[in-house]
Amino acid sequence: MNQLAQIGYATALAKVETQRETEARILTRLNAGLEHAMAHPDRNIPATVEALHENDRFWAHIAGDLAHEKNALPEALKAALISLAGFVVAHSARVRNRQAGIAPLIEINNAIIRALNATGVQE
Repeated sequence: MNQLAQIGYATALAKVETQRETEARILTRLNAGLEHAMAHPDRNIPATVEALHENDRFWAHIAGDLAHEKNALPEALKAALISLAGFVVAHSARVRNRQAGIAPLIEINNAIIRALNATGVQE
C-alpha cells in the first residue's frame, strides 16, 4: 500500500470511528497479545514482556488523559479509572516478576471494552 493510500485510509477511519470505538479496538488488539502470552507463557518471554509493555503504555496514556483538566468525564469515574490504571501497571510488574498471572489484565480490558461498546452512552 502506498503512503497516500495509507493516509487516505487513516483519514477515512478517523472520520468514521468514534474515540470509544478506537479505544475498544486498541484494547481488543492488546488483549490478543496478552491472550497469546497467557497461552504460551514460557515459549516466548520477549513477546510476553512486549504485550505487557504495550498494555501498560495504553493504560498510562489513558491515566494521563483522564488527569487532564479538559477531560469531561465525571470526577468519580476519572478517579476510578486512574486507580484502575495504577493497578494494571502494578499487576503487570508482578506478572513480569512471575508473581501473578495475566488473566486479571485481560478481564479488566474486557470489562472496559464492554463498557465502551455499551449502547446509550454519550461520548
